[in-house]
Amino acid sequence: MTGLVSSAAPSSSGRYPSGRELLEAMGLASRQTEQRMEALLPAPARYIGRVQEAARYAVFAGGKRLRPFLVKSSSALFGVSEDNWLQAAAAVEMVHTYSLVHDDLPCMDDDTLRRGKPTTHVQFDEATALLAGDALLTLAFEVLSQPAAHADPAVRCALIAKLAQAGGTLGMIGGQMMDMEAPNSDFGYDEILTLQKLKTGALFEFCCEAGPILGGASEAERALLRDYAADFGLVFQISDDLIDAIGDSGKAGKTVGKDEAQGKATLISLLGLDAARAKVVELAEQAAARLDGFGSAADPLRGLPFMLIDRES
Repeated sequence: MTGLVSSAAPSSSGRYPSGRELLEAMGLASRQTEQRMEALLPAPARYIGRVQEAARYAVFAGGKRLRPFLVKSSSALFGVSEDNWLQAAAAVEMVHTYSLVHDDLPCMDDDTLRRGKPTTHVQFDEATALLAGDALLTLAFEVLSQPAAHADPAVRCALIAKLAQAGGTLGMIGGQMMDMEAPNSDFGYDEILTLQKLKTGALFEFCCEAGPILGGASEAERALLRDYAADFGLVFQISDDLIDAIGDSGKAGKTVGKDEAQGKATLISLLGLDAARAKVVELAEQAAARLDGFGSAADPLRGLPFMLIDRES
């Protein structure tokens, strides 16, 4: 959590949680999610132990666990049980981790550092990393199919459908394809927004809709949280691009300067640093305003985008 800033802006309901309060809340959600994943991930077995060990290495390599925190926070608005939101949080974190393992492969970004540690294909080997990512992706849907996710099979199916969409060609995979084509494409503002909405924003959208799906919320309430997720995703991505442009690899826990080296257009390269910083503040304020109708219960969600603005990892 050390890469997140420790301040937050005032909210319409009085104040956001302080940066310290948010960090503590995120730390609790992280520990809860890791305990659930520890129970769900199989221990290494005799003949297939290597791929299971690689999957566990990737999952427990650290990270801020933003996605589980979003699942928990959106669930809190609708009285969702801990058992239910934890199952969804574990599933989305498995999908997110699979995407990182595959993103780091030599055929993709060819990265050697992730969360301050050797990437999975460096620690093990390329084939094992590929299979470990596949294992995490498939396990995520098994996790959502279990009664612990929700007593109603229709709700479980809705979660599965939403996560499949978020992770597919109309979501994360589509965004990754665009990202791979970006160095050889003349992407403008609209194309970059689409890339980021798909590659990064789609999983955030699942996280923010998991709560209302589990809690049986109205479509109008789901729509508000989808809009929040879209703004939040852009805040995250622009702040991530700022790290890549001007950050430090030691603090970031990953290689920086990749976008410029690969000739990728980003909002920073199009707008410039000052305009990009102004845009990310505007988006954070817009994201917070989306939640006005939820009262103070939504303050953790309101404060979170502001914490991301000056993050270092």
